[in-house]
Amino acid sequence: MKIHNPFRLALVATLGVGLGILLLQSVQTLSTILLYVGTALFIALGLDPAVAWLERRRLPRWAAVLITLVAVLGLFTGIVLIILPVLVDQISGLVKEVGQIIEKGTWQEDLKALVGGLFPALDIDVMFESVNEWLVSNIDTISESVVGVTFGVVNGFFGAFIVLILTIYFTASTPSLKRAIYQLVPASKRATFVLLGDQITDSVGYYVMGQVSLALLNGVLSIIFLTIIDAPFPAVLAVVAFVGSMIPLVGTISGSTVIALTCLIPGLGSPGTALAAAIYYLIYMQIEAYVLSPRIMSRAVSIPGGVVVVAALAGGALLGLLGALIAIPVAASILIIYRQVVIPRMNER
Repeated sequence: MKIHNPFRLALVATLGVGLGILLLQSVQTLSTILLYVGTALFIALGLDPAVAWLERRRLPRWAAVLITLVAVLGLFTGIVLIILPVLVDQISGLVKEVGQIIEKGTWQEDLKALVGGLFPALDIDVMFESVNEWLVSNIDTISESVVGVTFGVVNGFFGAFIVLILTIYFTASTPSLKRAIYQLVPASKRATFVLLGDQITDSVGYYVMGQVSLALLNGVLSIIFLTIIDAPFPAVLAVVAFVGSMIPLVGTISGSTVIALTCLIPGLGSPGTALAAAIYYLIYMQIEAYVLSPRIMSRAVSIPGGVVVVAALAGGALLGLLGALIAIPVAASILIIYRQVVIPRMNER
């Protein structure tokens, strides 16, 4: 092939590469905002089946959206009110005990005696001197870490507020947003696109509702059982079970492990309580995996088990917790396109 104007070709290629780099940098810069938007859109699609159910009961959309959002905010407010008093009580007790130890003026000797009793062969004075030297030499790093954690908490609350506002907007305007997107498709292909789009959004919504239903069931059964076996902080541990069940694959087993280990804390639980909790959650996980989950999730997603595992692992590796949550409905959406678009076109050839 003969190149008539090498300079123009090089200039266009350079501009194309530069534009690509600029777009990648822009996406990286806006990654946090895109994450907020994606999270809010995912939550809004999850709330849409509840809104649609209320609309079928002859409620106007604004009332259905308001009732749904108030119910969701009430649920999370209740979770916070359950956890917060326990955290405040435990932190207050810790601060009080630390204050009493400092007031005695013998905390260093008491700590040396405790460590010496646990590790008789250890040179306590050398260890304390090494720890003091490390603290002095790394005081700047420790201070920066504390400041970073503080800013992280503040940014987390700010991000949660932004996601809340976007969720309210997306939930209220889901039909208009879908119509606007559908108008971008040529009229000859619009009917098929609308059908696929509705199936995908319904799949995401039913998946979220199904996952929340499983989590609520786990939380309710947990608080009942943990109260019966006299576990420490049964309400807080039930919240742990609820939050854990929201995470596909590993969430339930992680929450169950945390609960069983909490029951082993001296002064709060006992080995018998921990064993009873471990046996209960082992049985519950089998029932959830083979009975509850297939029945609840059958309407939401219909994908092979191997795809579920791979999708959840890949989503968690790419986007962390959010990726693990959205990976399964995304995989279901891809399968819908594969089954209803790719395969029919391949069969026509």
